[in-house]
Amino acid sequence: MRIIGMLLASGIMTWGAEGYGVYQKHCASCHVEMMEKTEVIKHLHTLKAPPMVEVSNRLKENVIISDEDNDVKRRVIIAFIKDYVENPSVQYSMCHPMAIEKFGIMPSLKGKLSEKERQAVAEWVYDRYEGTPFR
Repeated sequence: MRIIGMLLASGIMTWGAEGYGVYQKHCASCHVEMMEKTEVIKHLHTLKAPPMVEVSNRLKENVIISDEDNDVKRRVIIAFIKDYVENPSVQYSMCHPMAIEKFGIMPSLKGKLSEKERQAVAEWVYDRYEGTPFR
């Protein structure tokens, strides 16, 4: 049983590392991984997109699940991210309206990420910032 637990934990860490690699390759050129609000305000003129910590927090704030099941909420947000990176639109954006005005809508990554990469980065965006508020 202990071996199964260790294998599962290493699989989760590997999947998270893969998601971080996808983030670094396809997202980090626009989305800073971690930045506090005060720093965002100071550097707003040089940022290309909202920091990823803000993106993750906005999704978690805006997706409301009636039964408050965290696993269901996680799956819904991951599905949203997987779709949104390929089909970004102002109608489905969860960014603050001022962020949309400043940065516009992200370019589509359609055809640039495999299903596995979209899954990995979506899970990373959710899990990386679990319990990390954007302040």
